[in-house]
Amino acid sequence: MYRDKKVGVFGIIITIILLVLLVVLSNVNIDKFSYFESAVVKLVTPIQNGLVYFKNKVEGNSSFFADLSNLKEENKKLKEENSNLEKSLRELEIIKAENASMKEDLNLKEKYTDYQAVPAYIIDKDFSNYSHIMVINVGKSEGIQKNMTVIADKGLVGHIIAVDEHSSKVQPIIDPASTVSCTLSTTNEAVVCKGTMDSSSTLRATYIPTEATLAQGDTLSTSGMGGIYPRGIQVGTLQEVVNTNNITDRYATIKTAVDFSSVQTVLVITN
Repeated sequence: MYRDKKVGVFGIIITIILLVLLVVLSNVNIDKFSYFESAVVKLVTPIQNGLVYFKNKVEGNSSFFADLSNLKEENKKLKEENSNLEKSLRELEIIKAENASMKEDLNLKEKYTDYQAVPAYIIDKDFSNYSHIMVINVGKSEGIQKNMTVIADKGLVGHIIAVDEHSSKVQPIIDPASTVSCTLSTTNEAVVCKGTMDSSSTLRATYIPTEATLAQGDTLSTSGMGGIYPRGIQVGTLQEVVNTNNITDRYATIKTAVDFSSVQTVLVITN
């Protein structure tokens, strides 16, 4: 009887446990059974995405390096083309310079048909505060002698002061030691034009007659006196008259007809 009672109690306990399990199971969300699976997915997904990104990156790099190689080849070709263009441009500039020089030679010869002259190029300039000297590429071999007049398209340049076999030195009229006897276009008065130490484009006209009336814009040309320069070569244009306490000391500034900063081609008058 005791045994039956014991078995009955055990059965009741088993029944209660089963009922509790059923209640618990009935109230549990099934999604929670996939918690582990979800955690694994969350852990694996970033790794998988990283592997896919790395794969794509590697494949992209292969294309990138191929493009880089093509770019280098194109860059090399462009550099070669650019070098050829620069070479052609330099050659064109040389041709243009030669044509300009030939044209200037022709203009000079046509303009100064009254003179026997030798064309020349300025090959060196030594302009300082104390002296202005130019060197041309003709000398004794071309019949050049000291004191011969040198002119350019616009007017007077200077005269020869030293001669070598194939080159000569020229003292331009802007040299501080240079003097040129000139006449004014409006009054035909004679003045003396000298180079100055403070400018390479202006002269100073002195020994102006007291009765002479000077006006801005008057032109000056060589008078033919002095034994070096022939008459009638353009020297410059009067810019300003500077009056002093003594009218005999007044002077004028003259802008040279020749631009000495850019002149390249000249004629040496040999007669």
